[in-house]
Amino acid sequence: ILAIIPDYTRSGPIDLMFRVVYKLLAGRVKTLHFLIALDTHPPMDEEAIYRHVGITKYEHTHDYPKARFFNHDSKDPNCLKFAGTFSEDEVAEISGRLLNKRVDVTINRMVYDYDLLLIIGPTFPHEAMGYSGGHKYLFPGISGEEIIDTFHWIGALITIPAFIGTRDTPMRRLVEKA
Repeated sequence: ILAIIPDYTRSGPIDLMFRVVYKLLAGRVKTLHFLIALDTHPPMDEEAIYRHVGITKYEHTHDYPKARFFNHDSKDPNCLKFAGTFSEDEVAEISGRLLNKRVDVTINRMVYDYDLLLIIGPTFPHEAMGYSGGHKYLFPGISGEEIIDTFHWIGALITIPAFIGTRDTPMRRLVEKA
């Protein structure tokens, strides 16, 4: 199993969720790895990861030995795999004709190496995406820069006052289509 968890910029009881998921699954699976959905945020060092999931280095070794932690890197092409393309027409339609460009969609290649992806994290209102969580952990959480930049450009062109508080935004439609 590859569990996708939020980074340090997202609030929620990640430590509690980590411990519960590990307790429920570790004895039943070959691997239980955790990929940190960084989007474009800086990577977390080992100590920051331990604080985030609420364990010590000792506990990791002795109580949670199957857990391996990985930082996503949206800038490293070796970390990414091509998943598809949005045509100029698709992007134009989603953006209300504000953006007209072809966009390649890439995602962290690790997702192809596991039998099951498990998204672990809270869902909150989000000013650009309508709500956080769910597929947002994949796009932009563990995707490449081109699709991340496209979300941000569409939001900038529409402007926050035009969509804040709206559940179904063009950026959310792009996430769901990706």
